Amino acid sequence: MFKSFLRDESGAQVMEYALVIAVISILLAIALRPLVTDTDLSNVVDLVRTCLGGVTCG
Repeated sequence: MFKSFLRDESGAQVMEYALVIAVISILLAIALRPLVTDTDLSNVVDLVRTCLGGVTCG
C-alpha cells in the first residue's frame, strides 16, 4: 500500500503549481518591501493607481 502511494503522481502537478506560486509570492514580497517601508501603504496604492491610469509615473 505504501509503495503504491509513493508511485501515485496524481497530485504532483498541484504541488508543483503550489510551489511555483509560493516562490513567486516570496519574490514579490522581497521586491516590494522597499516600497512599503519607505512610504505609507496608501501612497504606494495611489502610485500604482496613477501608473495604471496612464498618467506619467514618478
